[in-house]
Amino acid sequence: MLQPGLFELNAVAAISAHRSFRAAATELGISPSALSHAVAGLEKRLGVRLINRTTRSVSLSEAGERFLARVSPALREIAGALEDVNEFRDTPTGTLRINLKERAAHQILRPVVANFLRRYPDMNVELALEGRTIDIVAEGFDAGIRLAESVPLDMVAIPCGPDSRFIVVGAPDYFTRASVPRSPSDLLNHECIRRRMPSGKLYHWEFEKRGEEIAVDVPGRLTLDNDALMVEAALEGLGLVFVSDFWVAGHLAAGRLQAVLEDWTPPFPGLRLYYPGHRHMTAGLRAFVDLLREERKLAARGNAAAADLRAKRPGHKRKRS
Repeated sequence: MLQPGLFELNAVAAISAHRSFRAAATELGISPSALSHAVAGLEKRLGVRLINRTTRSVSLSEAGERFLARVSPALREIAGALEDVNEFRDTPTGTLRINLKERAAHQILRPVVANFLRRYPDMNVELALEGRTIDIVAEGFDAGIRLAESVPLDMVAIPCGPDSRFIVVGAPDYFTRASVPRSPSDLLNHECIRRRMPSGKLYHWEFEKRGEEIAVDVPGRLTLDNDALMVEAALEGLGLVFVSDFWVAGHLAAGRLQAVLEDWTPPFPGLRLYYPGHRHMTAGLRAFVDLLREERKLAARGNAAAADLRAKRPGHKRKRS
């Protein structure tokens, strides 16, 4: 009997992790049909069924579970050995898979990912956009990016952006037809663009001021689940939206949108890159983390220089310490 190859063993491991041929094929960089053919060939040579397939689910058979339990330690050793060899290369090689939300992808694409790809030509990067928080280890990702409050406690977390803030904004045209809200409760008399969460629930807008916390189930005829579309709706004057300041900074500066209730929306810790500390850190992930820290230092220096320049302008008054 022909011995199974490393690819076939990794295929079984990937299917077990994802419980999906399509997701496993994506991780391995092949088509679902090619993956199915490889597994079928392995099962034929072994003479046992390893994968139970139905129209609704994919799972390992009892034989598959026992088989994977025996080969998994060897697969981890082989992967570790390959990664150790990678340490001796001048530059890392391989694929870095990161799970994140759309806003995070926009925020890191140009300053970090683009520089990473230019600096390390043998590296590939896959950004998988996902609204819900997932188990990045089980889903086969090297790292994830989420707001600090959403990062699992057992993960190593590294800042990859400034503090964040959600704010209520509307178009000047909207405020010609409606009064400016002075407190969160005033929103009950406004047309708002409601947010549908990945879980399916409607988001209640959350506010805080001097220790007082309020959640408002705002009214509105339009419900969306995408920040960019919400901003477009606000620009059209369809109502107020509650989004990250990242999405509307340019529109606020240009006067296309107006912020309200700013004293009810304090900043909070922003995005974090996170990864499991117990797992061997690949050379590609280490290089990405190093670049991320480098970009953060450059941004801090730029902010400090800008503050110093403002302080030297005529008429600027320094705050007393």
